[in-house]
Amino acid sequence: MPAPPAYRRILLKLSGEALMGREGYGIDHEVARSVADEIRDAHAQGASIGVVIGGGNIFRGIRARELGIDRVGADTIGMLATVMNSLALQDALEKRGLETRVQSAIQMNAVAEPFIRRRAIRHLEKGRVVIFAAGTGSPYFSTDTAAALRALEIGADILMKGTKVDGLFTADPSTDPTAQIIRRTTYDQVLDDRLKVMDTAAIAHCRENELPILIFNMQESGNIVRAVRGEAIGSLIACADYRLESSSA
Repeated sequence: MPAPPAYRRILLKLSGEALMGREGYGIDHEVARSVADEIRDAHAQGASIGVVIGGGNIFRGIRARELGIDRVGADTIGMLATVMNSLALQDALEKRGLETRVQSAIQMNAVAEPFIRRRAIRHLEKGRVVIFAAGTGSPYFSTDTAAALRALEIGADILMKGTKVDGLFTADPSTDPTAQIIRRTTYDQVLDDRLKVMDTAAIAHCRENELPILIFNMQESGNIVRAVRGEAIGSLIACADYRLESSSA
């Protein structure tokens, strides 16, 4: 029997680009399978897992607006792209023996359940992985904000955001060789320093509700399991007096 996870329930936020791999566009199914393996292994630790995925590998709202599509239309198309990614991840997870549900903030009953908070919590209690699609269902809100919102609604102990780098840095590590990783910081420091890790609305939601955020490298094998176990990886954003024991199972 594995040791109990350090976090009873997590919300995992993945960018759409995380599924793109080397394809440059769309879904790299090898990457999707790898992500599904990571989630399966974390689930086996006893963690209850919700997932929010972006849609940037399929459609980017910024680019659409450059082409003349208005903000509301662009954001709506982007939300639909997250549904496609969610269904792809669902397929990969179920092929690994996990029970899943996709819940969409935009109703499309032929492919996903509508988002209903109590139903989502019940699925999690039954050991299912719940994938939250279509962002918040409203334009002008990013999937980071959707992840913060869903994490709070399901009572997650932590919001974990998988990225392509090891965490927060003092500068851009791809251009500044002196950049150093920031292992721990506060919400206020992230906002004051304008660290571009999540949008300000998402950070503010987490700060107001004292929900810790872990930024970690999704591309390093085994990192989701390490994060669930409470190992010291990535960068933690939390209240100054936050201690892991406060959210231990």
